[in-house]
Amino acid sequence: MDTARIAALLVPFLDQPLLALALEQISIYIDLLLRWNARINLTAVRDPEEIVTRHFGESFFLARHLFPADRVARTLLSAPGLSPSTEAGAPLIAQVAMSGIPPRPRVLDLGSGAGFPALPVKIWSPNIHLTLIESNHKKAAFLREVARSLTLTDVNVITERAETLVSQNPPQADVVTLRAVERFDVVLPLAIRFLAPAARLALLIGASQLPNLPNLAPTIDWHQPISVPQSRSRVLAIGVHQQ
Repeated sequence: MDTARIAALLVPFLDQPLLALALEQISIYIDLLLRWNARINLTAVRDPEEIVTRHFGESFFLARHLFPADRVARTLLSAPGLSPSTEAGAPLIAQVAMSGIPPRPRVLDLGSGAGFPALPVKIWSPNIHLTLIESNHKKAAFLREVARSLTLTDVNVITERAETLVSQNPPQADVVTLRAVERFDVVLPLAIRFLAPAARLALLIGASQLPNLPNLAPTIDWHQPISVPQSRSRVLAIGVHQQ
């Protein structure tokens, strides 16, 4: 898919344009998704432009709110004469620290499916340590192929059920993401088991699910939900783990 068209479709979801490399990665990702989707059920969305807005748009909207400094940092680093230690780059480190998320955070995505939002988050913030949990072996193979084709490093795909992992020694994460998972009332309490102290939980959900959050996730201090652009019912909910 043409990268200029991708960039135009993503404008409502971003506060700054994506870098050229990110747009090229998205184009490759879309081609892979369409080819694999002919063999395994990854998404009901077949139209490439709708894939950009519904899947990538939502995912980058989440990424920019979780990691607001990363897009600015990469812009500065691409400019001549600037580095993180320069006066212009120095405030970025403070901005990441103030967000409460480490500079190289451990991000874990439950029920990754076709890779949204986790892999676009990795495109946005290449420095994260990303773990994707997907119990379906064919979908897990797709996730590994996307990571390989996009040359994304530090991506670990675990082919296991979340219920099994939490009964053993679940990996601890600084950020856990969830989007469009089945059995939300079961999966959300499981997601909390993967959170480190003071970690973030980021959900892309329907607004109708918001009233359930206090009961399903009583240890999470929720920020004000944010409406997802171009959607009448979708919201981004981010909370902080208080244990």
